[in-house]
Amino acid sequence: MKGYVHPEVLVTTDWVAENLANTDNIRLVESNEDVLLYSTGHIPNAAHIDWIADLNDAIRRDYLDETSFAELMARNGISNDTTVVFYGDKNNWWACYAFWVFKLFGHEDCRVMDGGRKKWLAEGREMTREVPAFPRAKYKPAMRADYKIRAFRDQVMTHVYESHPLVDVRSPEEYRGELLHMPGMPQEGALRGGHIKGAVNVPWSRAVAEDGAFKTADELRAIYEEEQGLSPDDNVVAYCRIGERSSHTWFVLTYLLGYRNVRNYDGSWTEWGNLVGVPIENPSKSQ
Repeated sequence: MKGYVHPEVLVTTDWVAENLANTDNIRLVESNEDVLLYSTGHIPNAAHIDWIADLNDAIRRDYLDETSFAELMARNGISNDTTVVFYGDKNNWWACYAFWVFKLFGHEDCRVMDGGRKKWLAEGREMTREVPAFPRAKYKPAMRADYKIRAFRDQVMTHVYESHPLVDVRSPEEYRGELLHMPGMPQEGALRGGHIKGAVNVPWSRAVAEDGAFKTADELRAIYEEEQGLSPDDNVVAYCRIGERSSHTWFVLTYLLGYRNVRNYDGSWTEWGNLVGVPIENPSKSQ
């Protein structure tokens, strides 16, 4: 009804409510910025996947490997053919991040509950503190497909020199170099402020309506195509500070608008803002 190219990746809160008991073939996964939020109450039968403890390597700045991913899936009762439905806080910002990581490992049936925790709570739907237990599953992971949906710094450098589109999804203050982190947060993590040369600024949250659900396809095209001149045929790289907000924009461009070649630069500004000699534009320093 909203005109998306791939509407099948979204489910409604009604759909989730109707499928709460179907834990054999469907797994709800809550993933939040606030890793303690799940314990205060969550949708019944929802598993909790912590973006720090579960999805990231404990030593290297990278994601878990194929063996660790398979173990994560197995202990959460997720098989290769399980439909995984993600939701979370901050308008599904971290739910889209978890979705993106699952796609790195080739999980086929990933979906997002449109509106996330915000919409579910606003509708007065059932919440619980009971942590569900699922029978252990068998999971065979694919090789991590970094090259398909993930961009690394050298690829981003090539992207800059070849003048392909870059979308900086951070706040305008971060984009202009006035802040190194989101507003209201400690200003740390990079030695330099600004943005990657040639990047346009489209804050990730512009893709979301007041109720936490995604805006219509027409509204999204007005933002990304009419304002910024992007096209579904473009080779696009999105980035933010550590790759979490940009995974939300990656989801919007890839699935809701049908862009065929979008990659998330998860190194993002904490990497680029600390590199020596890379092209940076900083309007706050140029005046």
